[in-house]
Amino acid sequence: MDAITEDGLLNGRVRIRQATRGYRAGLDAALLAAACDAKPGQRVIEAGCGAGGALLAAAIRRPDVHFTGVERDPKALVLARENIVLNGLENRVDVVEGDVAVRFSALALETFDAAFANPPFFDDPDSLRGPAPERRLAWVADDGLEAWIGFLSKAVKEGGAITVIHRADRLGDLLALLSPKAGSVQILPIQPFADEPAKRVIVRAIKTGKAPLKLLPALVLHDRDGGKHRPEVEAILRGEADLGWG
Repeated sequence: MDAITEDGLLNGRVRIRQATRGYRAGLDAALLAAACDAKPGQRVIEAGCGAGGALLAAAIRRPDVHFTGVERDPKALVLARENIVLNGLENRVDVVEGDVAVRFSALALETFDAAFANPPFFDDPDSLRGPAPERRLAWVADDGLEAWIGFLSKAVKEGGAITVIHRADRLGDLLALLSPKAGSVQILPIQPFADEPAKRVIVRAIKTGKAPLKLLPALVLHDRDGGKHRPEVEAILRGEADLGWG
């Protein structure tokens, strides 16, 4: 049996049980949850929710919103369901078994007001130095980034928001895949330091949106003079601030 740890997110407001050797919720999940800007009464879906790190953090941030996670890994699905109960969120968070490689319609769910995801960062397993089997599902997109964007696009209704965090060097691919289906794109670069290139981007698009593309000021994680994160980033990680969209 896989070893499990219980960890805290949002300064301890979320408790999450997760495998020590599989994908573990970290900075990307925290930023993705902060980027979810659903309004009260809306329904939001996360594709590939894993054990529920981003899903539950987003739900705590948005107490009047209903969240559904989709996950194909049976072990992660069990943990996600346990974590929903652990955090007392059974009344407005649920998870279903599903795979982004399969049509969204196969889930027999109504379309959502918003969708978000942290897709696996690699399409080609040969691009990695032999990822541990426990991490392969989280790191390698068997059906490519196209399947993820296609699933998210089908999952939201017209006017719905699609939010994705990914590698900065895949920005061109993200924009190309989104462009036939969504517009009003906003791009938030995530830089480790102010004098280094972005390694992550958060991209938000609106299905059938028509507004011009907007490149936002970068979120810089660290200062060179020490400290784990800049104060504004710490506020986001503690759940005291959101990643606002203009």
